[in-house]
Amino acid sequence: MHLAVTPRLLAATVGASVAAGFLAAPSGDAIEPTAAGASQEAAATPDTERLLEPTPGAAGIGDRYWPLDGNGGIDVQHYDIVNSYDFADGHLSGTTTLKVRATQALSSFQLDFLLPVSAVSVDGVDATYDRPHRHELRIAPTTPLVRGERFEVVVQYAGRPGPIRYARERNWAADGDEVVTMNEPHMAPWWFPSNDHPTDKARFDVTITGPATHRTISNGLLVDRVVAGDQATTHWRSSDPMVPYLAFFALGRYDVEHGVRNGLPWYVAVSRELPDPQRRRAMTSLERSPAVTAWLARRLGPYPFESTGGVAPSIDVGFALENQTRPTYSGSAATHLPTIVHELAHQWFGDSVSVRRWRDIWLNEGFATFMEAAYAEKHGGRSAQQWLRAQYDSRRGEASFWRLDLADPGRRHIFDEPVYLRGAMALQALRHRIGNRVFWATLQQWVAERQYGTGSVRAFRRHVEQVSGTDLDRFFRVWLTTPRAPTVTRANGLR
Repeated sequence: MHLAVTPRLLAATVGASVAAGFLAAPSGDAIEPTAAGASQEAAATPDTERLLEPTPGAAGIGDRYWPLDGNGGIDVQHYDIVNSYDFADGHLSGTTTLKVRATQALSSFQLDFLLPVSAVSVDGVDATYDRPHRHELRIAPTTPLVRGERFEVVVQYAGRPGPIRYARERNWAADGDEVVTMNEPHMAPWWFPSNDHPTDKARFDVTITGPATHRTISNGLLVDRVVAGDQATTHWRSSDPMVPYLAFFALGRYDVEHGVRNGLPWYVAVSRELPDPQRRRAMTSLERSPAVTAWLARRLGPYPFESTGGVAPSIDVGFALENQTRPTYSGSAATHLPTIVHELAHQWFGDSVSVRRWRDIWLNEGFATFMEAAYAEKHGGRSAQQWLRAQYDSRRGEASFWRLDLADPGRRHIFDEPVYLRGAMALQALRHRIGNRVFWATLQQWVAERQYGTGSVRAFRRHVEQVSGTDLDRFFRVWLTTPRAPTVTRANGLR
Protein backbone atom coordinates (compact mmCIF):
# COMPACT_ATOMS: atom_id res chain seq x y z
CA MET A 1 0.00 0.00 0.00
CA HIS A 2 1.17 3.50 -0.77
CA LEU A 3 -0.60 6.27 1.11
CA ALA A 4 -1.54 9.18 -1.09
CA VAL A 5 -2.06 11.76 1.64
CA THR A 6 -1.60 10.82 5.30
CA PRO A 7 -1.34 7.40 6.94
CA ARG A 8 -4.66 5.87 7.91
CA LEU A 9 -5.00 4.87 11.52
CA LEU A 10 -6.64 1.48 11.58
CA ALA A 11 -8.81 1.06 14.62
CA ALA A 12 -9.00 -1.92 16.92
CA THR A 13 -11.38 -4.69 16.18
CA VAL A 14 -13.59 -6.06 18.88
CA GLY A 15 -12.10 -8.94 20.84
CA ALA A 16 -12.95 -12.51 19.97
CA SER A 17 -15.86 -13.82 21.99
CA VAL A 18 -17.00 -17.31 22.75
CA ALA A 19 -20.45 -17.98 21.38
CA ALA A 20 -22.94 -20.41 22.79
CA GLY A 21 -23.73 -23.62 20.94
CA PHE A 22 -21.15 -25.54 19.01
CA LEU A 23 -18.28 -22.99 19.05
CA ALA A 24 -15.31 -23.78 21.26
CA ALA A 25 -13.19 -20.98 22.67
CA PRO A 26 -10.12 -20.27 20.50
CA SER A 27 -6.82 -20.85 22.22
CA GLY A 28 -4.27 -18.09 22.77
CA ASP A 29 -1.70 -19.90 20.68
CA ALA A 30 -0.99 -18.84 17.13
CA ILE A 31 -2.71 -21.13 14.66
CA GLU A 32 -0.92 -21.70 11.36
CA PRO A 33 -2.65 -23.34 8.40
CA THR A 34 -1.14 -26.73 7.67
CA ALA A 35 0.68 -26.94 4.34
CA ALA A 36 -1.43 -28.26 1.47
CA GLY A 37 -0.95 -31.91 0.77
CA ALA A 38 -0.37 -33.04 4.36
CA SER A 39 -1.55 -36.61 4.76
CA GLN A 40 -4.38 -37.75 6.98
CA GLU A 41 -3.46 -39.78 10.06
CA ALA A 42 -3.29 -43.43 9.07
CA ALA A 43 -4.59 -44.72 12.38
CA ALA A 44 -5.50 -43.42 15.79
CA THR A 45 -3.06 -43.86 18.68
CA PRO A 46 -3.40 -42.64 22.27
CA ASP A 47 -1.47 -39.51 21.29
CA THR A 48 -3.55 -38.81 18.17
CA GLU A 49 -7.04 -39.76 19.29
CA ARG A 50 -7.64 -36.26 20.64
CA LEU A 51 -6.64 -34.76 17.28
CA LEU A 52 -9.02 -37.05 15.41
CA GLU A 53 -12.07 -36.23 17.56
CA PRO A 54 -14.20 -33.60 15.75
CA THR A 55 -14.18 -30.21 17.47
CA PRO A 56 -15.16 -26.69 16.33
CA GLY A 57 -12.54 -24.74 14.39
CA ALA A 58 -11.31 -21.61 16.17
CA ALA A 59 -12.86 -18.24 15.34
CA GLY A 60 -9.46 -16.71 14.57
CA ILE A 61 -6.18 -17.79 13.04
CA GLY A 62 -4.08 -16.48 15.93
CA ASP A 63 -3.17 -12.90 14.96
CA ARG A 64 -3.48 -10.71 18.05
CA TYR A 65 -3.89 -7.51 16.01
CA TRP A 66 -7.27 -8.73 14.69
CA PRO A 67 -8.29 -11.81 16.69
CA LEU A 68 -11.26 -12.67 14.41
CA ASP A 69 -9.27 -12.56 11.15
CA GLY A 70 -8.85 -15.98 9.58
CA ASN A 71 -10.13 -19.19 11.11
CA GLY A 72 -8.76 -22.31 12.70
CA GLY A 73 -9.00 -25.81 11.29
CA ILE A 74 -9.20 -25.01 7.57
CA ASP A 75 -6.87 -24.42 4.64
CA VAL A 76 -8.64 -22.96 1.60
CA GLN A 77 -7.18 -24.20 -1.69
CA HIS A 78 -9.37 -22.39 -4.23
CA TYR A 79 -12.11 -19.75 -4.47
CA ASP A 80 -14.61 -19.65 -7.34
CA ILE A 81 -16.44 -16.33 -6.90
CA VAL A 82 -19.46 -15.62 -9.11
CA ASN A 83 -21.01 -12.23 -8.29
CA SER A 84 -23.39 -9.70 -9.86
CA TYR A 85 -23.48 -6.00 -8.99
CA ASP A 86 -26.37 -3.59 -9.45
CA PHE A 87 -25.41 0.09 -9.50
CA ALA A 88 -29.02 1.20 -9.09
CA ASP A 89 -29.17 0.18 -5.44
CA GLY A 90 -25.60 -0.93 -4.63
CA HIS A 91 -26.74 -4.54 -4.35
CA LEU A 92 -24.28 -7.43 -4.69
CA SER A 93 -25.43 -11.03 -5.02
CA GLY A 94 -23.52 -14.19 -5.72
CA THR A 95 -22.24 -17.64 -4.97
CA THR A 96 -18.75 -18.56 -3.84
CA THR A 97 -17.48 -22.13 -4.00
CA LEU A 98 -14.50 -22.90 -1.80
CA LYS A 99 -12.31 -25.98 -2.04
CA VAL A 100 -10.99 -26.57 1.46
CA ARG A 101 -8.80 -29.00 3.39
CA ALA A 102 -9.50 -29.71 7.05
CA THR A 103 -6.37 -29.28 9.18
CA GLN A 104 -8.13 -30.88 12.16
CA ALA A 105 -11.18 -33.04 12.68
CA LEU A 106 -14.05 -30.55 12.51
CA SER A 107 -17.56 -30.53 13.88
CA SER A 108 -17.88 -26.93 12.59
CA PHE A 109 -15.73 -24.22 11.02
CA GLN A 110 -15.98 -20.53 10.28
CA LEU A 111 -15.49 -18.14 7.37
CA ASP A 112 -15.04 -14.36 7.44
CA PHE A 113 -18.01 -12.71 5.76
CA LEU A 114 -20.26 -9.68 6.24
CA LEU A 115 -23.16 -10.02 3.76
CA PRO A 116 -26.47 -11.80 4.48
CA VAL A 117 -26.34 -15.52 3.57
CA SER A 118 -29.26 -17.49 2.12
CA ALA A 119 -27.83 -21.02 1.79
CA VAL A 120 -24.73 -23.08 2.59
CA SER A 121 -23.80 -26.59 1.53
CA VAL A 122 -20.84 -28.84 2.25
CA ASP A 123 -20.11 -31.45 -0.42
CA GLY A 124 -23.55 -30.90 -1.90
CA VAL A 125 -25.45 -31.40 1.36
CA ASP A 126 -27.23 -28.50 3.06
CA ALA A 127 -25.33 -27.37 6.15
CA THR A 128 -26.43 -25.57 9.29
CA TYR A 129 -25.05 -22.05 9.63
CA ASP A 130 -25.30 -19.07 11.96
CA ARG A 131 -23.38 -15.97 13.04
CA PRO A 132 -21.67 -16.01 16.44
CA HIS A 133 -20.35 -12.58 15.41
CA ARG A 134 -21.44 -10.40 12.48
CA HIS A 135 -18.03 -10.93 10.83
CA GLU A 136 -18.14 -14.72 11.30
CA LEU A 137 -20.16 -17.26 9.31
CA ARG A 138 -20.17 -20.49 11.31
CA ILE A 139 -20.92 -23.67 9.37
CA ALA A 140 -21.76 -27.11 10.77
CA PRO A 141 -21.71 -29.88 8.13
CA THR A 142 -24.19 -32.74 8.50
CA THR A 143 -21.29 -35.16 8.82
CA PRO A 144 -18.18 -34.07 10.79
CA LEU A 145 -15.02 -33.63 8.75
CA VAL A 146 -11.97 -35.82 9.15
CA ARG A 147 -8.53 -34.30 9.57
CA GLY A 148 -6.90 -34.02 6.15
CA GLU A 149 -10.24 -34.36 4.32
CA ARG A 150 -10.81 -32.19 1.26
CA PHE A 151 -14.30 -30.81 0.90
CA GLU A 152 -16.31 -28.22 -1.05
CA VAL A 153 -18.30 -25.39 0.51
CA VAL A 154 -20.90 -23.40 -1.46
CA VAL A 155 -22.22 -20.14 0.02
CA GLN A 156 -25.05 -18.11 -1.52
CA TYR A 157 -25.53 -14.50 -0.46
CA ALA A 158 -26.94 -11.08 -1.31
CA GLY A 159 -26.89 -7.63 0.23
CA ARG A 160 -25.60 -4.08 0.12
CA PRO A 161 -21.90 -3.90 1.08
CA GLY A 162 -21.81 -0.10 1.17
CA PRO A 163 -23.19 0.56 4.67
CA ILE A 164 -21.35 -2.33 6.35
CA ARG A 165 -18.60 -1.66 8.89
CA TYR A 166 -16.07 -4.04 10.41
CA ALA A 167 -13.19 -3.12 12.74
CA ARG A 168 -14.35 0.52 12.39
CA GLU A 169 -13.73 0.30 8.65
CA ARG A 170 -16.28 0.93 5.92
CA ASN A 171 -14.34 -0.36 2.94
CA TRP A 172 -16.81 -0.58 0.05
CA ALA A 173 -15.72 2.02 -2.56
CA ALA A 174 -18.48 2.70 -5.10
CA ASP A 175 -20.53 5.43 -6.70
CA GLY A 176 -23.40 5.31 -9.17
CA ASP A 177 -21.20 4.20 -12.06
CA GLU A 178 -18.07 2.49 -10.69
CA VAL A 179 -16.96 0.13 -7.95
CA VAL A 180 -13.50 -1.04 -6.88
CA THR A 181 -12.77 -3.50 -4.06
CA MET A 182 -9.43 -2.25 -2.73
CA ASN A 183 -8.37 -2.04 0.91
CA GLU A 184 -5.95 -3.44 3.49
CA PRO A 185 -5.89 -5.34 5.81
CA HIS A 186 -9.59 -6.12 5.24
CA MET A 187 -11.55 -6.22 1.99
CA ALA A 188 -12.61 -9.77 1.15
CA PRO A 189 -15.50 -10.09 3.66
CA TRP A 190 -17.43 -7.32 1.91
CA TRP A 191 -17.77 -9.37 -1.30
CA PHE A 192 -16.93 -13.05 -0.75
CA PRO A 193 -16.63 -15.50 2.18
CA SER A 194 -13.01 -16.30 2.95
CA ASN A 195 -10.33 -17.39 5.37
CA ASP A 196 -9.18 -13.80 5.59
CA HIS A 197 -5.55 -13.83 6.69
CA PRO A 198 -2.21 -13.70 4.80
CA THR A 199 -1.21 -17.15 6.06
CA ASP A 200 -3.92 -18.88 4.00
CA LYS A 201 -3.32 -18.31 0.30
CA ALA A 202 -5.40 -19.88 -2.45
CA ARG A 203 -6.01 -19.78 -6.18
CA PHE A 204 -8.92 -17.73 -7.50
CA ASP A 205 -11.50 -17.60 -10.25
CA VAL A 206 -13.46 -14.32 -10.19
CA THR A 207 -16.55 -13.92 -12.39
CA ILE A 208 -18.47 -10.62 -12.26
CA THR A 209 -21.70 -9.66 -14.04
CA GLY A 210 -22.49 -5.99 -14.59
CA PRO A 211 -23.63 -3.56 -17.27
CA ALA A 212 -22.44 -4.39 -20.79
CA THR A 213 -21.28 -0.78 -21.09
CA HIS A 214 -18.72 -1.49 -18.34
CA ARG A 215 -15.58 -3.58 -18.05
CA THR A 216 -14.57 -5.80 -15.17
CA ILE A 217 -10.89 -5.84 -14.22
CA SER A 218 -9.46 -8.36 -11.74
CA ASN A 219 -6.32 -10.34 -10.88
CA GLY A 220 -4.42 -12.74 -13.09
CA LEU A 221 -5.44 -13.44 -16.68
CA LEU A 222 -8.68 -12.67 -18.51
CA VAL A 223 -10.47 -15.91 -19.38
CA ASP A 224 -13.52 -14.59 -21.25
CA ARG A 225 -16.20 -11.91 -21.44
CA VAL A 226 -19.73 -12.84 -22.54
CA VAL A 227 -22.38 -10.22 -23.35
CA ALA A 228 -26.06 -11.12 -22.99
CA GLY A 229 -28.43 -8.24 -23.66
CA ASP A 230 -27.49 -5.29 -21.47
CA GLN A 231 -25.29 -7.40 -19.15
CA ALA A 232 -21.71 -8.65 -19.48
CA THR A 233 -20.15 -11.50 -17.51
CA THR A 234 -16.36 -11.43 -17.20
CA HIS A 235 -14.17 -14.23 -15.87
CA TRP A 236 -10.61 -13.73 -14.53
CA ARG A 237 -8.31 -16.45 -13.19
CA SER A 238 -5.35 -16.31 -10.79
CA SER A 239 -3.35 -19.52 -11.03
CA ASP A 240 -0.79 -18.50 -8.41
CA PRO A 241 -1.62 -18.51 -4.68
CA MET A 242 -3.05 -15.23 -3.38
CA VAL A 243 -3.97 -13.68 -0.04
CA PRO A 244 -7.72 -12.89 0.18
CA TYR A 245 -7.36 -9.12 0.71
CA LEU A 246 -5.33 -8.88 -2.52
CA ALA A 247 -8.17 -10.31 -4.61
CA PHE A 248 -10.16 -7.50 -6.22
CA PHE A 249 -12.45 -6.43 -9.00
CA ALA A 250 -13.08 -3.04 -10.56
CA LEU A 251 -16.28 -2.52 -12.53
CA GLY A 252 -16.68 0.63 -14.60
CA ARG A 253 -16.09 2.31 -17.94
CA TYR A 254 -12.41 1.75 -18.65
CA ASP A 255 -9.91 2.38 -21.41
CA VAL A 256 -7.69 -0.71 -21.68
CA GLU A 257 -4.26 -1.42 -23.13
CA HIS A 258 -2.54 -4.80 -23.00
CA GLY A 259 0.33 -6.75 -24.50
CA VAL A 260 3.25 -9.07 -23.74
CA ARG A 261 6.79 -8.06 -22.72
CA ASN A 262 9.51 -10.71 -22.53
CA GLY A 263 6.84 -13.40 -22.38
CA LEU A 264 4.94 -11.76 -19.50
CA PRO A 265 1.37 -10.58 -20.28
CA TRP A 266 0.45 -7.08 -19.08
CA TYR A 267 -2.92 -5.38 -18.81
CA VAL A 268 -3.64 -1.81 -17.72
CA ALA A 269 -6.96 0.00 -17.38
CA VAL A 270 -7.88 3.65 -16.73
CA SER A 271 -11.34 4.89 -15.83
CA ARG A 272 -13.09 7.03 -18.44
CA GLU A 273 -14.65 8.96 -15.56
CA LEU A 274 -11.31 10.67 -14.92
CA PRO A 275 -10.75 14.10 -16.53
CA ASP A 276 -9.20 13.76 -19.99
CA PRO A 277 -5.70 15.13 -19.11
CA GLN A 278 -5.46 12.94 -16.00
CA ARG A 279 -6.73 9.91 -17.91
CA ARG A 280 -4.06 10.34 -20.60
CA ARG A 281 -1.28 10.84 -18.04
CA ALA A 282 -2.45 7.81 -16.05
CA MET A 283 -2.44 5.57 -19.12
CA THR A 284 1.04 6.75 -20.12
CA SER A 285 2.32 6.05 -16.60
CA LEU A 286 0.67 2.65 -16.22
CA GLU A 287 2.05 1.54 -19.58
CA ARG A 288 5.46 1.75 -17.88
CA SER A 289 4.44 -1.07 -15.52
CA PRO A 290 5.94 -3.88 -17.67
CA ALA A 291 9.31 -2.07 -17.83
CA VAL A 292 9.28 -1.38 -14.09
CA THR A 293 8.37 -5.01 -13.42
CA ALA A 294 11.29 -6.14 -15.60
CA TRP A 295 13.73 -3.87 -13.73
CA LEU A 296 12.51 -5.14 -10.37
CA ALA A 297 12.94 -8.73 -11.57
CA ARG A 298 16.59 -7.98 -12.40
CA ARG A 299 17.14 -6.80 -8.82
CA LEU A 300 14.94 -9.24 -6.88
CA GLY A 301 14.72 -12.37 -9.00
CA PRO A 302 12.04 -13.75 -11.33
CA TYR A 303 8.63 -12.10 -11.25
CA PRO A 304 6.42 -14.49 -9.23
CA PHE A 305 3.06 -14.21 -11.05
CA GLU A 306 1.37 -14.80 -14.41
CA SER A 307 0.75 -11.17 -15.42
CA THR A 308 1.42 -7.56 -14.46
CA GLY A 309 -0.22 -4.18 -14.98
CA GLY A 310 -2.37 -1.72 -13.06
CA VAL A 311 -5.76 -0.05 -12.73
CA ALA A 312 -6.65 3.63 -12.23
CA PRO A 313 -10.26 3.93 -11.02
CA SER A 314 -11.96 7.30 -10.73
CA ILE A 315 -12.91 6.66 -7.10
CA ASP A 316 -10.32 8.31 -4.85
CA VAL A 317 -9.87 6.33 -1.64
CA GLY A 318 -6.63 8.12 -0.72
CA PHE A 319 -4.09 5.37 -1.39
CA ALA A 320 -2.76 2.88 -3.92
CA LEU A 321 -2.85 -0.86 -3.20
CA GLU A 322 -0.75 -3.82 -4.32
CA ASN A 323 -3.57 -6.06 -5.58
CA GLN A 324 -1.79 -9.14 -6.89
CA THR A 325 -0.69 -8.80 -10.55
CA ARG A 326 -2.71 -5.58 -10.97
CA PRO A 327 -2.22 -2.80 -8.39
CA THR A 328 -4.91 -0.14 -8.08
CA TYR A 329 -4.00 3.55 -8.05
CA SER A 330 -6.63 5.98 -6.85
CA GLY A 331 -6.53 9.74 -7.33
CA SER A 332 -3.27 10.98 -8.87
CA ALA A 333 -1.27 7.94 -7.73
CA ALA A 334 -1.27 6.39 -11.22
CA THR A 335 0.71 9.36 -12.57
CA HIS A 336 3.38 9.12 -9.84
CA LEU A 337 6.21 6.81 -10.93
CA PRO A 338 7.58 6.16 -7.40
CA THR A 339 4.13 4.89 -6.38
CA ILE A 340 4.07 2.52 -9.36
CA VAL A 341 7.52 1.23 -8.35
CA HIS A 342 6.27 0.82 -4.77
CA GLU A 343 3.17 -1.20 -5.65
CA LEU A 344 4.97 -3.40 -8.16
CA ALA A 345 7.75 -4.07 -5.62
CA HIS A 346 4.99 -5.34 -3.34
CA GLN A 347 4.44 -8.19 -5.79
CA TRP A 348 7.57 -9.69 -4.23
CA PHE A 349 7.26 -8.11 -0.76
CA GLY A 350 3.72 -8.56 0.50
CA ASP A 351 2.10 -10.58 -2.28
CA SER A 352 4.49 -13.45 -2.99
CA VAL A 353 6.12 -13.31 0.45
CA SER A 354 3.36 -12.14 2.79
CA VAL A 355 3.43 -11.23 6.45
CA ARG A 356 3.14 -14.10 8.90
CA ARG A 357 1.35 -11.76 11.30
CA TRP A 358 0.23 -8.17 10.77
CA ARG A 359 2.89 -6.98 13.21
CA ASP A 360 5.44 -7.93 10.49
CA ILE A 361 4.16 -5.17 8.17
CA TRP A 362 7.67 -3.65 7.90
CA LEU A 363 8.51 -6.54 5.56
CA ASN A 364 5.89 -5.13 3.15
CA GLU A 365 5.97 -1.36 3.42
CA GLY A 366 9.58 -0.68 4.36
CA PHE A 367 10.82 -2.93 1.57
CA ALA A 368 8.55 -1.45 -1.12
CA THR A 369 9.54 2.08 -0.08
CA PHE A 370 13.23 1.14 -0.22
CA MET A 371 12.76 -0.06 -3.79
CA GLU A 372 11.56 3.44 -4.69
CA ALA A 373 14.95 4.80 -3.58
CA ALA A 374 16.82 1.99 -5.34
CA TYR A 375 14.92 2.65 -8.57
CA ALA A 376 15.65 6.38 -8.41
CA GLU A 377 19.34 5.64 -7.84
CA LYS A 378 19.51 3.68 -11.10
CA HIS A 379 17.40 6.11 -13.12
CA GLY A 380 19.13 9.46 -12.76
CA GLY A 381 18.39 10.25 -9.12
CA ARG A 382 20.69 10.56 -6.14
CA SER A 383 22.21 7.45 -4.61
CA ALA A 384 20.16 5.60 -2.04
CA GLN A 385 22.87 6.34 0.54
CA GLN A 386 22.57 10.07 -0.16
CA TRP A 387 18.81 9.68 0.18
CA LEU A 388 19.28 7.90 3.52
CA ARG A 389 21.52 10.65 4.94
CA ALA A 390 19.17 13.38 3.76
CA GLN A 391 16.21 11.65 5.41
CA TYR A 392 18.20 10.99 8.56
CA ASP A 393 19.42 14.57 8.86
CA SER A 394 15.92 15.98 8.38
CA ARG A 395 14.36 13.59 10.92
CA ARG A 396 17.10 13.22 13.49
CA GLY A 397 15.47 15.48 16.06
CA GLU A 398 11.90 14.29 15.44
CA ALA A 399 11.26 12.11 18.49
CA SER A 400 7.91 10.70 17.30
CA PHE A 401 9.53 9.40 14.11
CA TRP A 402 11.86 7.12 16.09
CA ARG A 403 9.46 6.09 18.85
CA LEU A 404 7.44 3.50 16.91
CA ASP A 405 8.58 -0.13 17.22
CA LEU A 406 8.82 -1.28 13.59
CA ALA A 407 8.93 -4.93 14.63
CA ASP A 408 5.58 -4.60 16.45
CA PRO A 409 3.94 -1.23 15.69
CA GLY A 410 0.46 -2.07 16.98
CA ARG A 411 -2.65 -2.45 14.86
CA ARG A 412 -3.47 1.26 14.95
CA HIS A 413 -0.07 2.14 13.51
CA ILE A 414 0.72 -0.42 10.80
CA PHE A 415 0.42 2.28 8.12
CA ASP A 416 2.17 5.07 10.02
CA GLU A 417 4.94 6.93 8.21
CA PRO A 418 7.87 5.40 10.15
CA VAL A 419 6.88 1.90 8.98
CA TYR A 420 7.39 3.07 5.40
CA LEU A 421 10.14 5.67 5.58
CA ARG A 422 12.20 4.60 8.59
CA GLY A 423 11.71 1.02 7.42
CA ALA A 424 13.23 1.89 4.04
CA MET A 425 16.06 3.79 5.72
CA ALA A 426 16.89 0.71 7.79
CA LEU A 427 17.25 -1.36 4.61
CA GLN A 428 19.57 1.13 2.94
CA ALA A 429 21.63 1.29 6.13
CA LEU A 430 21.77 -2.53 6.06
CA ARG A 431 22.89 -2.42 2.44
CA HIS A 432 25.69 0.01 3.38
CA ARG A 433 26.67 -2.12 6.35
CA ILE A 434 26.91 -5.57 4.70
CA GLY A 435 27.80 -4.46 1.17
CA ASN A 436 25.84 -4.12 -2.06
CA ARG A 437 26.44 -7.60 -3.45
CA VAL A 438 25.60 -9.45 -0.23
CA PHE A 439 22.56 -7.23 0.36
CA TRP A 440 20.93 -7.98 -3.00
CA ALA A 441 21.79 -11.67 -2.65
CA THR A 442 20.04 -11.59 0.73
CA LEU A 443 16.84 -10.15 -0.74
CA GLN A 444 16.87 -12.49 -3.73
CA GLN A 445 17.28 -15.56 -1.53
CA TRP A 446 14.57 -14.34 0.85
CA VAL A 447 11.93 -14.02 -1.86
CA ALA A 448 13.04 -17.22 -3.64
CA GLU A 449 12.98 -19.40 -0.53
CA ARG A 450 9.62 -18.06 0.69
CA GLN A 451 7.81 -17.66 -2.62
CA TYR A 452 4.01 -17.94 -2.14
CA GLY A 453 4.63 -18.22 1.59
CA THR A 454 5.05 -15.89 4.55
CA GLY A 455 7.81 -14.31 6.58
CA SER A 456 8.34 -12.60 9.91
CA VAL A 457 10.68 -9.83 11.04
CA ARG A 458 12.44 -12.30 13.31
CA ALA A 459 12.94 -14.77 10.45
CA PHE A 460 14.29 -12.02 8.18
CA ARG A 461 16.82 -10.98 10.79
CA ARG A 462 18.05 -14.57 11.09
CA HIS A 463 18.15 -14.87 7.31
CA VAL A 464 20.32 -11.76 6.86
CA GLU A 465 22.75 -12.87 9.55
CA GLN A 466 23.06 -16.31 7.97
CA VAL A 467 23.64 -15.02 4.43
CA SER A 468 26.00 -12.20 5.43
CA GLY A 469 27.84 -14.12 8.16
CA THR A 470 27.51 -11.04 10.38
CA ASP A 471 26.09 -10.58 13.85
CA LEU A 472 23.48 -7.85 13.28
CA ASP A 473 21.52 -8.05 16.52
CA ARG A 474 22.53 -4.55 17.63
CA PHE A 475 22.01 -3.11 14.14
CA PHE A 476 18.41 -4.33 13.91
CA ARG A 477 17.68 -3.34 17.51
CA VAL A 478 18.92 0.21 16.84
CA TRP A 479 16.98 0.64 13.61
CA LEU A 480 13.76 -1.22 14.38
CA THR A 481 13.03 -1.01 18.09
CA THR A 482 15.21 1.55 19.90
CA PRO A 483 13.05 4.66 20.45
CA ARG A 484 15.67 7.21 19.35
CA ALA A 485 17.72 8.04 16.29
CA PRO A 486 20.71 5.78 15.56
CA THR A 487 24.11 7.35 16.10
CA VAL A 488 26.10 8.18 12.97
CA THR A 489 28.48 5.22 12.89
CA ARG A 490 29.68 2.71 10.35
CA ALA A 491 28.10 -0.08 12.39
CA ASN A 492 24.72 1.63 11.94
CA GLY A 493 25.23 2.03 8.18
CA LEU A 494 25.36 5.82 8.34
CA ARG A 495 29.07 6.42 7.70
